Amino acid sequence: MCGICGVVWTGSQRPVTAEMFADAVGALYHRGPDDEGFYEHPHALLGFRRLAIIDIESGHQPMSNEDGTVWVVFNGEVYNFAELRRDLAAKGHRFRTRSDTEVIVHLYEDLEEECIGRLRGMFALAIWDERRRKLVLARDRLGQKPLVYWQGNGTLAFASELKALRRLGLVRGDVNPFAIDAFLTYQYIPHPMTIYTDAHKLPPGHLGVWENGQFSIRPYWQPPLGEETALPEAEAIERLRHLLTEAVQLRLISDVPLGAFLSGGVDSTIVVGLMQQTQTQPTQTFCVGFTRREFDERHYARAVAEHLGTEHREQVVEPDCMAIFPRLAWFYDEPFGDSSAIPTFLLSEWTRQHVTVALTGDGGDELFAGYPRYRAVRLGGWFDRLPAVVRYVIANPLWRHLPVSPRQKSKLRRLRKLMLALRESPERRYLRWIVIFDNDARHALYSAGFRRALGDADPAEFLMDAYSRCAGRDFVTRTGLVDLLTYLPCDLLTKVDIASMAHSLECRSPFLDHHVVEFAVRLPLRYKMRRLSGKWILKRAFAPFFPPSVRRRPKMGFGVPIDSWFRGPLAQFVRDVLLDPASLSRGYFDRAAIETLVSEHTSGAWDHSYRLWCLVMLELWHRFHLDKQAVRPPETPLIRTQVQ
Repeated sequence: MCGICGVVWTGSQRPVTAEMFADAVGALYHRGPDDEGFYEHPHALLGFRRLAIIDIESGHQPMSNEDGTVWVVFNGEVYNFAELRRDLAAKGHRFRTRSDTEVIVHLYEDLEEECIGRLRGMFALAIWDERRRKLVLARDRLGQKPLVYWQGNGTLAFASELKALRRLGLVRGDVNPFAIDAFLTYQYIPHPMTIYTDAHKLPPGHLGVWENGQFSIRPYWQPPLGEETALPEAEAIERLRHLLTEAVQLRLISDVPLGAFLSGGVDSTIVVGLMQQTQTQPTQTFCVGFTRREFDERHYARAVAEHLGTEHREQVVEPDCMAIFPRLAWFYDEPFGDSSAIPTFLLSEWTRQHVTVALTGDGGDELFAGYPRYRAVRLGGWFDRLPAVVRYVIANPLWRHLPVSPRQKSKLRRLRKLMLALRESPERRYLRWIVIFDNDARHALYSAGFRRALGDADPAEFLMDAYSRCAGRDFVTRTGLVDLLTYLPCDLLTKVDIASMAHSLECRSPFLDHHVVEFAVRLPLRYKMRRLSGKWILKRAFAPFFPPSVRRRPKMGFGVPIDSWFRGPLAQFVRDVLLDPASLSRGYFDRAAIETLVSEHTSGAWDHSYRLWCLVMLELWHRFHLDKQAVRPPETPLIRTQVQ
């Protein structure tokens, strides 16, 4: 796992100085503390920071072919590199290293950019073809590894993170108002947008080719969204066991210590169970917990660890709230509003003290209907089949006046939210279910000038476009596929990548092996959801991995009690940040609307914790990345811990 950076250009003048380029690569130190490398050409610069995982001694990058005409910088892992290497060697290619990176170089010699489709893994990479003065950029199929770019005036620049791209001096730093609008809708900024008007994300499953000053982007892979395969139940279960077992085995290839995150949920339990079957030594598993029981999964993780026989480590964490905010704001590069970044950040820090690679269960919820909100989606589908008069009675607007608990996840509040959403189309209904600020709430929050800047832009188009790509399936399946295309890469995988790489920890996700994904996408809903319970086939296929105490456990979000923080120890902090004259002077928000949000939350009248979190992270992003452009992350100690 590494950090990559580069610039290519057509003119005779180099667009960045050597010092600026070295500084940009240095900004990625946390992604690769083990090694640094550079390549220089009259029309190209490549830079690299390495976290050594495979072939520690000879895997230095940038790496070239024998005659130095093809160069690559590569962040990630190619899990089928041994198979590809054998095929290439049989064709006469000679190898100098044992690394997966060198396989990419020789595969490009044979197939040019079509080689990307042969790679099975997670990656962001750049290949410089010196003879053609051509650059190929590519990002893995599901978006596990990030890649951002800037282009203009016959120049293309790219990097693993925006902070490196900014230090090249090419990105102007103008804030994209549409990105802010999307951020306050989804709690993330959707690809291909970034927070800057002139910088972009390469979407998952896409490659870009830069040649003669022109840059074109196209998909090289798409999940089989419209296909459904009706396998017999026994055959589907056996096929799933085989694919996931193989995916886990491939992700155990490492020359450094390896372990796994374990929450005691379905997905992480399956991954750890398969690791235990494959390895001769007990798997090292890691979990963090909190003193508030509704946020603490340690007892579930402990039960699974004892059942499977892992070498388990857990930790109670007492977050230093004031230290967490600036660390997250610095590392996440653009506003990021998922508060589960806190426990993910802490878990990564704890895990890295013992191993360099950790397997995760990411992707299982999207692929196998695991989120509780899919129950609401299914209930909505049943509602849509009722007679019109019955639908009108059930979805009566009087639900709006129902008194509910201020707690974000109370059952009555969720019921009210569902009933109010039933009057809309299924797609808009789901959007209402997941948004942080809906249209009315955002427009009430914005200043008149900011509303004019946005015009009639609708951030919902990102979600609606994903739904349009998933036609022909039942609506629950379509919604899971939409999350696979949107929420997973833009939120969850971004969260895990940044949190883990901040601590130089590599995370691998067997559920995101594209063979597993293609199989799961084609499964009919009846293999994923029975009645209102998800992950049916996973629980059936891997039943022996689950101890009795966790077989029927409810789904828990990986979160922290920000609702009480914002009413207690951080109440004044939130007020000071959001109502600071510097914050209000940015021109985005109406002061009275901000004051209302803060007062309603601190008084206990309503739970605005998710909204306030997004607003605080937006303002702190401005302070760390625009106002002073901090060179290093704040070094305040992050957590007080009690080892169990």
